[in-house]
Amino acid sequence: MGIPARDPVPTRSLCSWRLRTRTLELGRRTLIMGVVNITPDSFSDGGSFFAPEAAVAHGVQLLDEGADLLDLGAESTRPGSQAGGDSPAVSAAEEQARLLPVLAGILKTRPNAVVSVDTYKAATARAALAAGAEIVNDVSGFTWDAALAGVCAAAHCGVALMHTRGRPGEWRTQPQLEGDALLATVRSGLAASLATAAGAGIAVEAIVLDPGYGFGKRFGENFSLLARQRELLSLGRPLLAGLSRKSFLGHTLAPVHGDHSAPVDARETASLAAMVAAILQGASVVRVHEVQPAVEAARIADAVLNAD
Repeated sequence: MGIPARDPVPTRSLCSWRLRTRTLELGRRTLIMGVVNITPDSFSDGGSFFAPEAAVAHGVQLLDEGADLLDLGAESTRPGSQAGGDSPAVSAAEEQARLLPVLAGILKTRPNAVVSVDTYKAATARAALAAGAEIVNDVSGFTWDAALAGVCAAAHCGVALMHTRGRPGEWRTQPQLEGDALLATVRSGLAASLATAAGAGIAVEAIVLDPGYGFGKRFGENFSLLARQRELLSLGRPLLAGLSRKSFLGHTLAPVHGDHSAPVDARETASLAAMVAAILQGASVVRVHEVQPAVEAARIADAVLNAD
């Protein structure tokens, strides 16, 4: 009896991600995006790098540990925050005051660094791109600021478009979705973001897509999405996955932490496990807080993919 043929499934493939001044190859190996939070209230590192000097030093350290690119964020989008609303807790002016000195400091120290800015505000994106950023990482997928797509098109920058279900203030009360409904919701939302980008004149080669783990997905929904993440490759663009330190990981670890959600600083092993799963499910870029172990784990996951 012969070996039955495997059902064809989408898999990550070699392609280019066109940025503002350069192009990155995706698919040959997983790229590591190191997170630099320039906020006093981030869920993951609560103000540890709020001072510009500390944030610059941290960003340079992540690059030295093997990060392929950095993602700078100056407004927390944790559950319950006011991000994306009509009156966000962090104005564009305050966001830029936090972000731009760190961006300048990193590029002064590492002129060739590839830097992404995590913002949904057109004004902040415009200022950061003028200051040397290569990528705009929009957690709203062009849904919270109608002007942002036009800013990205004019700058010819790279964009990462995330799926977000609702606003942070709504996440805790949203009804849960079953696997098929959740995947359909994420797929249609990302397709709509792609259409918005195309309508603004953004080249498809400039775009990567992010399923948005934790962003309007509750606990087990994230695992349902992760198990089927590869199906989102049917949208035709590479995937970026950010699972590091997310609360659903802490919730799942509760049985080994006295029936309490594991604190943020106890989620690193779980973060690596989820990251490897995301790579095996087709992610080309992973967004992480701890770079060196992520580099090592990604190398093993890549070896598995290359063997297949």
